[in-house]
Amino acid sequence: MSWFTNAISSTLGRKLLMALTGLFLIIFLVVHLIGNFQLLHHDDGQAFNVYASFMTSNPLIKTTSYLLYATFIIHIVWAIMLTVHNKKARPVGYAVSRSSTNSTWSSRNMGLLGTIIFIFLVIHLKNFWYAMHWGPIPSVSYDGESYRNLYDVTSKAFSVWYIVVFYVASMIALMFHLYHGFSSAFQTLGLNHPKYNPLIKGVGYAFAIIVPALFAAIPIIMFYQSM
Repeated sequence: MSWFTNAISSTLGRKLLMALTGLFLIIFLVVHLIGNFQLLHHDDGQAFNVYASFMTSNPLIKTTSYLLYATFIIHIVWAIMLTVHNKKARPVGYAVSRSSTNSTWSSRNMGLLGTIIFIFLVIHLKNFWYAMHWGPIPSVSYDGESYRNLYDVTSKAFSVWYIVVFYVASMIALMFHLYHGFSSAFQTLGLNHPKYNPLIKGVGYAFAIIVPALFAAIPIIMFYQSM
């Protein structure tokens, strides 16, 4: 196993692991967004509560969720390790810095963006994931079956303006994070090619804008519906 340890402890190995976990999390974002759209059904939360019940009771989904948690942890830990390594490799800045001419703002501030997203995740998990599993949530009945009313928890949270502002700001940080991360993941994995790079970048930019924008739209819509 020494070859594996050496591989993942190298800078290239860490970048590869960051790319793989990042692409997995990108897939998760799409699935999570589809689920969150159930919040916008005009059915007093039935579609979302049924969806949430399925996601927390299906054995395959529950097993996949453990992989997701591990992916989050690995992605965050390796990001910290890469940041620390890069700082040590260049402890003193260049006398004349021209980084803005050959790199994007998001690529130079991935550490800051990652920190904002990490804070968002902690608060998001506390407000929803923890409440979903252990919180005192009221029940609601559909066709004789009882479900936990997670829609009620979500709609109350998104009726508070500063929570909505925080979520929208976090999605803006996610947009910049994805803006750099999507195409760089393909590059790290060696899946780039001069012929296809424009397409990869185009898809990456579109994904980075559309997905966070749709995530941000949900609390905004629910906020105005609560007024």
